[in-house]
Amino acid sequence: MKLMSVLLAASIWTVAIPSHANTEDDSLQIDKVAEGLGIPWGMAILPDGKMLVTQREGKLSLVQLDSGDKTDISGVPSVKAEGQGGFLDVALSPDYAESGWIYFTYSKDVDGQGATTLARAKLDGNALSDWNDLLVTQSRTSKGQHYGSRIVFDQQGHLFFSIGDRGERDMAQDLKNHNGTVLRLNLDGSVPQDNPFVGDKNVLPEIWSYGHRNPQGLFYNVETQELWGIEHGPRGGDEINLIEAGKNYGWPEATHGKEYYAPVSIGQGKEVEGMENAIKIFTPSIAPSGLVQYQGDAFPEWQGDLFSGALALQHLNQVKLENNEAVDEQRYLKSLNKRIRNVIESPEGWLYVSTDNGEIYRIQPASN
Repeated sequence: MKLMSVLLAASIWTVAIPSHANTEDDSLQIDKVAEGLGIPWGMAILPDGKMLVTQREGKLSLVQLDSGDKTDISGVPSVKAEGQGGFLDVALSPDYAESGWIYFTYSKDVDGQGATTLARAKLDGNALSDWNDLLVTQSRTSKGQHYGSRIVFDQQGHLFFSIGDRGERDMAQDLKNHNGTVLRLNLDGSVPQDNPFVGDKNVLPEIWSYGHRNPQGLFYNVETQELWGIEHGPRGGDEINLIEAGKNYGWPEATHGKEYYAPVSIGQGKEVEGMENAIKIFTPSIAPSGLVQYQGDAFPEWQGDLFSGALALQHLNQVKLENNEAVDEQRYLKSLNKRIRNVIESPEGWLYVSTDNGEIYRIQPASN
């Protein structure tokens, strides 16, 4: 059922933007559509207009976007909800109408250590069924950070999902583990035979790209067949990358970031021969999470622009591209003063963002 743009009274909270708000928000209608969701990490809109929301602490909720009502979904497995780990992304299969598969990433406890894990299940009423771990990645460490992880699909029957370096930075250059990589699989979890390292006994065959620090945003543009990623740098040096098969994105040898303990450079330098340079660098760090390349008609002036949440700098970040080069940047929702955890685009071309305060906001063009 298509969502109605006319909001039901007492169901939606219209956000009052204070007088000191940035002028970029003036062209937006910003409505809070849900709250009380813990840390809402992943969002996926079902064909009936309801939204599935993962919460990092290990919950899955079904949210009515016209009323804010929430229903807890049972059947979620145990997750290792420690540090930055827990229940992470959710995405509908491209053939969801036929197959009913919903894909998830989460941090799985394996002998006391955490491993970013890809799974899929089906929604049966208010419960998940047919849960199946497709890949428990070789990214186990005792550290609680840098799990990644976002899921996207191409139109050729493949999915991509991201994994952080798990706090073991040198492993992002070691292709015998999954730390600091983007992986590509068939929808059933098997390895595509045209993956770039298939047949190389020194490389795990799932790996599509490597040298990533903590990619918490992915977007696949089905029209251009381009895969975009955004990842956390250390102190400075967050990156937007155009991710290609077999490429090395540098971490920790090539980075604009500095050590946390002092303004000391990391690795060999900002650029290293044989390693890919970023499309855009954020210094100071915004701490990005979630990524979409806008495709809709509601904001025609935004088409092709990249949007990401910003955790540390607490805003919705917009980067305008020309010929795949970053040429401009805008920052929205600064007046909320909240960590933006994720952003997705709805079929209507509206944006939905989640905050670490447990809220979901809808962004539409301001009415005249």
